[in-house]
Amino acid sequence: MATDDMELLREYAARHSEQAFETLVSRHAGLVYSAALRQVENPQLAEEITQAVFIILARKAAQLSPHTVLSGWLYRAACYTAGSARKQEQRRQHREQKAYMESTLQAAEADAAWKQMSPLLEEAMMRLGHADRDALVLRFFEGRSLNEVGQALGASEDAAKKRVTRALEKLRKFFSKRGVDSTAATIAETISANSVQAAPVALAKSVTAVALAKGVAASASTLTLIKGALKIMAWTKMKTTIVVGAAVILATGTTTSLIVIHHYKAKAALISANADQAMASLFSSKTELSDADNANFQQQTSTTPAEVAKNFFDACSREDWTEVGKYWQTDPRNKNSVADFPDSFKRRYGGLQIVSVGKPFKARFNIAALLVLQPNLRSQLRGMESQKDIPAPSVFVPYEMRLKDGTIRTWQLSIRCDNPAHRWYYDGGM
Repeated sequence: MATDDMELLREYAARHSEQAFETLVSRHAGLVYSAALRQVENPQLAEEITQAVFIILARKAAQLSPHTVLSGWLYRAACYTAGSARKQEQRRQHREQKAYMESTLQAAEADAAWKQMSPLLEEAMMRLGHADRDALVLRFFEGRSLNEVGQALGASEDAAKKRVTRALEKLRKFFSKRGVDSTAATIAETISANSVQAAPVALAKSVTAVALAKGVAASASTLTLIKGALKIMAWTKMKTTIVVGAAVILATGTTTSLIVIHHYKAKAALISANADQAMASLFSSKTELSDADNANFQQQTSTTPAEVAKNFFDACSREDWTEVGKYWQTDPRNKNSVADFPDSFKRRYGGLQIVSVGKPFKARFNIAALLVLQPNLRSQLRGMESQKDIPAPSVFVPYEMRLKDGTIRTWQLSIRCDNPAHRWYYDGGM
């Protein structure tokens, strides 16, 4: 066999006989392939090694000694080639593993950031002004260009870029106060990658069909959702102005001759001093929170109004403004609102001492009193003349405190949690 192999090899080397070389390949391909496969354990790579070994044989055909045992030479060549291939494969796998680990780490970091941001995102977005929120939705939820964002907002591309940057910074501060430390760039990237997922394929068709029929074919549960949403939308629009005006009134106390409009840090303005009587009748009714009310708040928010008030007052007393800031809610309707409790608040209430705290209560606002104190609410309350009062969205906690300058202040803290995340916010009364 060896003599025959070398004769065929010499014939190939001398005359380039394809038939002679093909015969050699047919005889020894199995040997070479099997040796390669055992080492690399990859059939495709073993085939490449087999091809490489016979290419080497073709190149060295004229150089091999007549006494060469070709099968032994081919086996050795297969082992060498497989060893080289294995090293290359290991290096490739190492590179790929390194790249995979890096990408996995980045993905894990991104996933971790998203897991932290996701529960807070809607609350953060809803606290932005309409234009800021629209800009972020267009830019990062829908992937629009800055030029397209500008066109949608009726602004230039440069103005859109500035608005997006400012809005991202507001989100960053919001997340930071809640223990989610990130950069504006990371927030943008994370929202872009995760905020919108594909809806089920059939959903668009069914939604279109039902919507075009104006809900005629909607299920009872869907109709309930529609009714509830419309009610919330209408009430939210109305209470936007009512709450601002009423909370302003609450913040002034009972003996003030001039009412300073100060809620959500709106521009200071004075209204008539004939408010004492209306002030006294602002609440048409007060109802102390029941055990069931407190249990409901505990379930929704993991705490109770009394505990919230205590924590808020304690933080003010310690002048722990980071903790106090957790109860701050910027008003997206007010362009003059700021991102945190203002310095004037901190100077006045820092270091306060609580003399006593009463039992939290719910209340209803007397509409006639509201209109005396805030005439600008008349348009918002049009059509409600038949009603005597409306429910206040806040919970009130009576208090008596001593300020650093020795002043004694008696009124009621207004707090609320009527937001999607059920977080407690300061709503006036100081």
